[in-house]
Amino acid sequence: MIVISQRQGRYTVILPSQPVITGYAAVVGKKEGEGPLADEFDKIFEDTTMGKDSWEKAESAMHREAIIRAVSSAGISFGDVDMIFAGDLLNQCIGTSFGIRDMGIPFAGLYGACSTMALSMAMAGMLTDNGVTRTAIASTSSHFCSAEKQFRMPLEYGGQCPPSAQRTATAAGAAVIRDSGAGVKISAAIIGRIQDLGITDSSNMGAAMAPAACSTIIDFLRDTGTAPDDYDMILTGDLGAVGSELLLEMMEKQENTDISRVHADCGLMLYDLDRQDVNSGASGCGCSACVVCSHILRRINSGELNKVLFVGTGALLSAVSTLQGSSIPAVAHGVLLTR
Repeated sequence: MIVISQRQGRYTVILPSQPVITGYAAVVGKKEGEGPLADEFDKIFEDTTMGKDSWEKAESAMHREAIIRAVSSAGISFGDVDMIFAGDLLNQCIGTSFGIRDMGIPFAGLYGACSTMALSMAMAGMLTDNGVTRTAIASTSSHFCSAEKQFRMPLEYGGQCPPSAQRTATAAGAAVIRDSGAGVKISAAIIGRIQDLGITDSSNMGAAMAPAACSTIIDFLRDTGTAPDDYDMILTGDLGAVGSELLLEMMEKQENTDISRVHADCGLMLYDLDRQDVNSGASGCGCSACVVCSHILRRINSGELNKVLFVGTGALLSAVSTLQGSSIPAVAHGVLLTR
C-alpha cells in the first residue's frame, strides 16, 4: 500500500514509508584523497584528468564511476532503476548527462549548485515515498578545474584567492534510494526558499549561502516542532569556515538558538585546513556528495549517529551574473536521515 507523503507545517514533507538508501559510493580526486576522510572513499583518482583530454570529460567519468559503484553496492543493475536525479555545476549539466548517457535510465536533470546532492535525495525520496519510483538514484559531481574554468579564470592565469574563498572539490557521490530494504532512511525533506542578502563577492560563497542554510534549518525546526538537541548532527553542505561562523551567528540572532554543539559542515570536513592550502574549506556539488555518501552514511549505519539533518547549500550564480555585478542568491535544501 502506498502511503502518501504528508506536509508538516509550511515547508516540510514527512515521508511515512521512509525510503531507504540501500547503496552508496563516493569517489574523489588526489587532493581530496590527501584529506582526513581519505580512508572512507571508494576510489581516489591519482590523476585528476581521469585519462581524459578535458576537465569536463574527466568530471563525467568521475560521476559515472560513483553511480556504477553505488549501483553495485545496492546489488542491482541499471535496468532496476526507475529514475536518476542528478546534476552538476557545468553549463547544461554536461558533467552528468555525458557521464550517464548510455545507462538507459530515465533522467531528471537538476541544478541546485552546491545543494544538488540534498535536492536530488529529497526529490528521489519524495517520489519513491509516493510510489512514482521504486528505485531511484541521487547523484552529483564537481571538479576543481572545470569549475574554475567556467566560473573564474583559467588555471594558467594563476590568480590568488582571498582567505574567504573555498576550493571546489573534485569529487562525486551517488546514493541508491529504494522503497524497501536495509539501510539509512530518508524520513523527511524540505525544499528551501531563495535568500539574497546582497553579497556580490564570488570569492565569499559562505557569506552568500549562510542565510539560506539558516532559513531552511529554522523552517524545518519550526515545522517539526523540534530543537537542535533532538538531532545527533545538523550537517550543512559546504559553508566553509566563514559561512559556518555566520550561520551560528544568524541562528543566535534570529532564533536565539545555539546549534554549535550539533553543527558540522562538509566544507570543513573534507580537507585539513591547517595542512592543505584550501583557504576557507571545500565547496562544489561533489563536496557534500562525497562526505555524505561515505563518512556520514557509514556512521549512521554503524549506529554512531541516529538522526542527521543534512542541509545542502547552493549559490545560484553564473559567470554572466557575476560579471554583470549581480548579487548572489542562494538556496538550501534538506533531508532528514535516520537509522
